[in-house]
Amino acid sequence: MKEFFKYVFATIVGIVLLGMIIGFFSIVALIGMISSEALSTKPEANSVFVLKLDGIVEERSTETLMSQLSYEAATKGLDDIISSIKKAKNNDNIKGIYIEAGATFSPDSYASMQAIRDALKDFRKSGKWIVAYADNYTQGAYYISSVANKVYINPQGMLDWHGLGGTPYYLKDFLAKFGVKMQLFKVGTYKSAPETYVADKMSDANREQMMAYITSIWGKICKDVSESRQISIEKLNTLADDYIMFNEGKFFQQNKLVDGLLYNDEVKSEIKKLLKIDSDKVINQLTLAQMTNVSDNGNDGSQNIAVYYAFGDIVSGPTDGLTQQINSDVVDCDLETLMNDDDVKSVVLRINSGGGSAYASEQMWNQIEKLKKKKPVVVSMGGMAASGGYYMSCGANWIVAEPTTITGSIGIFGLIPDASELITNKLGIKFDVVKTNKSADFGTVYRPFNSEESEAMQKYIDHGYALFLSRVAQGRKMKTEYVDKIAQGHVWVGTDALQIKLVDQLGNLDDAIAKAAELAKISKDDYYVTSYPTKKTLLETLFEATDQSEYGSYLDGHLRESLGLLYQPLMIIKNLKPQDYLQARMPYGIIIK
Repeated sequence: MKEFFKYVFATIVGIVLLGMIIGFFSIVALIGMISSEALSTKPEANSVFVLKLDGIVEERSTETLMSQLSYEAATKGLDDIISSIKKAKNNDNIKGIYIEAGATFSPDSYASMQAIRDALKDFRKSGKWIVAYADNYTQGAYYISSVANKVYINPQGMLDWHGLGGTPYYLKDFLAKFGVKMQLFKVGTYKSAPETYVADKMSDANREQMMAYITSIWGKICKDVSESRQISIEKLNTLADDYIMFNEGKFFQQNKLVDGLLYNDEVKSEIKKLLKIDSDKVINQLTLAQMTNVSDNGNDGSQNIAVYYAFGDIVSGPTDGLTQQINSDVVDCDLETLMNDDDVKSVVLRINSGGGSAYASEQMWNQIEKLKKKKPVVVSMGGMAASGGYYMSCGANWIVAEPTTITGSIGIFGLIPDASELITNKLGIKFDVVKTNKSADFGTVYRPFNSEESEAMQKYIDHGYALFLSRVAQGRKMKTEYVDKIAQGHVWVGTDALQIKLVDQLGNLDDAIAKAAELAKISKDDYYVTSYPTKKTLLETLFEATDQSEYGSYLDGHLRESLGLLYQPLMIIKNLKPQDYLQARMPYGIIIK
């Protein structure tokens, strides 16, 4: 028996010692990773930046433990992509960019694609080259790749060029199967967001505005491709009507969409010729992850301009930890910090949001008003800055939008679920009530609103809309009557928003930064840019790894990539829960592809 306990004890000691050894080497490995993180990447001479157009691209990547320990993050940040292209332009050791276009490429908007394309176009002005290649081009990936000096495709590859289509989806009949219907209160003829829940097809007003803005975006895409590939816009539209993706590779070359048909290894040979290296030499390649660690040789002035990123649904209070959201509590605190930071001379708000809580939007509008009294505030609109996104933008000193930005949608609505059919008839659950006052059970989902409650709710929505109009009128220096005329929930594309003075300028983030410097009376050679909120280091992320949101954000990226077009509808169903009564948001489910 003693021998038995001796062996058991020895086994336990061995396991403990093994665990300690593994733990020690894990800590050493993590320290090494953390240390290496701080070291900047130094490109070797004759290097190439390999830009992979694949996966999810959103406004800014979220630093989580899972993403930082992964070889490739599930979600790429638009900010990292554009910054890396600029670094490649300014670094003498980097001779060109090789675009690998993938079939899984999924950016959050055509405005994001345009921003990448414009950065690549600026890169070419330096005299450096860009080569693009794909086995199969998605339309978005081709739009970006068309700016390259040379565009190649696999001889057996496909090139998708089909035009734009907007496909809203509707949940009214789905909810009815469960005995749930939504009670709608709104202001704005064009306010189409609640149609997702209360309709089974597009209203005439929504069809009109959707057709207008997808036509405008498509016009911009065709204009850009036409200029780069020397193909007439008329010919590009003819090709879009002809299901060309099913043609053989030589068709794409004959119609000047590509410059040649090559296999992957043959493209590498072309790049070696551009680098003037022997065919048996290895190309010095830099990935996006490596480029983010390359030192920036840009402006090193003494004045700080802050760029604050706000993207996702607008909410107040705790976030869900899964999807990217703009939490008004957090944003207000951050903007107050920037307001009181004397080193920050001007603030650029980079907004990419279709809106959300009207209450949260109002809180951020108020904080921006306070910030504006101390230093200039410029808004840079991403793919979308509409409804609540426009609410928080309208008070800025200056607003810059991309030509393909979706903005406006000045309107308010409220959706209150009525689950009485589900609860009472389908589930057989009965409710009774005693109350001291007639409104004591107002807002319950166990019965529909009566006429008096509906009237009170509509008055609340009307007040919210009037407040929204007054905020826009004040910020844009317009008469309220004019704002009401262009409001009504109407969605505008950036080029049209400029004409009706909802924005001041068409341009990108760099243009917004330049304007912020001008308003702060800083010369173009005397400022540097700092991004906020500051991204966490690996060490900071490691100590916060118990935070559920750290994993939620990482998993969300993989869900979006795996579910594709099903992601948005499933997230809407997931979020069927009580929200703020007042909502200022874009349509829930527009898929433009």
